[in-house]
Amino acid sequence: MKKLKIGWFSFTCCEDSTIVFLELMNEHYKDWINLIDFKYFRTLKNNNDMTDLDIAFVEGAIANYKEEEMLKEIRKNCKKLVAIGSCACTGSPSNQRNFFDSETKEEIQLILDRFGHRDKVSPLSEIVKVDDFVSGCPMSEELFLKKLEQYLKEFGVVNA
Repeated sequence: MKKLKIGWFSFTCCEDSTIVFLELMNEHYKDWINLIDFKYFRTLKNNNDMTDLDIAFVEGAIANYKEEEMLKEIRKNCKKLVAIGSCACTGSPSNQRNFFDSETKEEIQLILDRFGHRDKVSPLSEIVKVDDFVSGCPMSEELFLKKLEQYLKEFGVVNA
């Protein structure tokens, strides 16, 4: 039986959408276990593989160069990339430092340099092609479930 190969990734954010997803699993696990191959989901498992994903669900904004490189790697390894939650979709509220005054920016510059932070915190779409968006802080459960159902059909896991 064919399964939808997904990865769930989280970058700079409060990870509230991950918690919402875990709560959704409490309700839908019995159905999803036969439909979804959780190839990459560090919250659930230690042995992860981000290659050959159908869908990469990515939560959070991109704040540093390490995250930027990993996002580019995720994009190379998935057929569709879906931005999950406000930070991934718009950058906010994780991008607060983008709006600091020059004095505050100067004050934190040593920390930004030390930890490899980018000049600005960005939504995913400023760095890679994003195929779809599930907004909200946390993400909209209803919209996420609709998108998941859409992808299960689109990738031939369930009948359209």
